[in-house]
Amino acid sequence: MSSTWGDKVKISVFGQSHGAAVGVVIDGLPAGEPIDFEELQRFLDRRAPGCSPLSSPREERDVPRILSGLVNGVTCGAPLCAVLENSNIRPADYAALRDCPRPGHADYTAQLKYGGFQDTAGGGHFSGRLTAPLCVAGGIALQLLRRRGIRLAAHIASIGEIEDMPFDPMTPAATPEGELPVLDRSQRERMRALILSAAADGDSVGGVVECQVAGLAAGFGGPLFGGLEGKLASALFAIPAVKGVEFGEGFHAAKLNGSRNNDPYTVKDGAVVPASNRAGGILGGISTGLPILLRAAFKPTPSIAREQQSASFSTGAVETLRIRGRHDPCIVPRAVPVVEAVTALVILDVVLGGK
Repeated sequence: MSSTWGDKVKISVFGQSHGAAVGVVIDGLPAGEPIDFEELQRFLDRRAPGCSPLSSPREERDVPRILSGLVNGVTCGAPLCAVLENSNIRPADYAALRDCPRPGHADYTAQLKYGGFQDTAGGGHFSGRLTAPLCVAGGIALQLLRRRGIRLAAHIASIGEIEDMPFDPMTPAATPEGELPVLDRSQRERMRALILSAAADGDSVGGVVECQVAGLAAGFGGPLFGGLEGKLASALFAIPAVKGVEFGEGFHAAKLNGSRNNDPYTVKDGAVVPASNRAGGILGGISTGLPILLRAAFKPTPSIAREQQSASFSTGAVETLRIRGRHDPCIVPRAVPVVEAVTALVILDVVLGGK
């Protein structure tokens, strides 16, 4: 399985949803970097399940246990290994899925690839549970980036058809607080009602997360396969349920004329700079110095309470499947810190690699 990522900073994610633990090994962190574990825990708590009626009722404390890589709370240059123990597991809820795959999940493709030897409990290594160790690594990356003058923010851009206002493409922002982190607070109750309505109907709903990177100097990245968009998109698509990624105007740019989509240049403090930011902070795969703006689209949670049509691998017969287990009616609120974490890892990897 492709569970290792990175060039300068390499991470390796391990574990299964209903196994003993999940975790991450981070190799390449600079020595001498203090880690604020209270801040890291607050970040992890934003992703943790069981904290809201809008999320899965599965409760996991998600307090990382550090096995290596730190001395007195400071990075020592050795690989940092963090483990999150799984305490609330129910593998029996998923026993039938080895023969009858869930629509919209990786059960089907995992069976074809691994021939029945894969762990099906909660999706095994394909589960959203693996975003917890991603947030450990990303939470550490956020602290290192902030010391270098780079800050990230993210919010819910939309849930279903309900949209939040977008980030200002020219102005650094902060992540809004609350179980539904939005900029326009008037949309919170509408989003909350939509999620609860879908859950009451035994259904689910998807949405979009917008993320901003502010403070990254111009000149990071490269053309073709070394481009920032490619690096970010590759990592973001590793988040379970992400089905689309766009930068700046994104797909909307396809509806514009060049005269409307181009960012004109001006002179500020004696330097030539873009006067607007429809490009989303990246041109030719290289940072422009303006905030990077990206959006990740998340599909509706495929595990729903309604009966769905599936088929048996063993008998070849079409069957009706009712999924057991505990699942989010909408994963978007908990995905906001995950998008921040993955984006931070990419930016840290690029920054430590140099221009």
